[in-house]
Amino acid sequence: MLKETCPGSSEIKNPYPEEIECYFCGKKNEIWSDEAETSCSGCKQTIHRDLKASCIMWCPAAKECVGAEKYERLMKAMKG
Repeated sequence: MLKETCPGSSEIKNPYPEEIECYFCGKKNEIWSDEAETSCSGCKQTIHRDLKASCIMWCPAAKECVGAEKYERLMKAMKG
């Protein structure tokens, strides 16, 4: 039997690369959709971005759904 999953978690379970501009030097950097920060490839500063609201903030099955490690990392980033 196929187990259904929440459509809201697909982006968390299957992250994709995005581009973020460093606010220190202006260089464009790759960041994954499930990451809140990365190190700039130009100036090596840590750059942050806000993560959008997600089902993991309210769903009682979120930790099991996306995995404990990713859940803890994302919750910490969202609480900022």
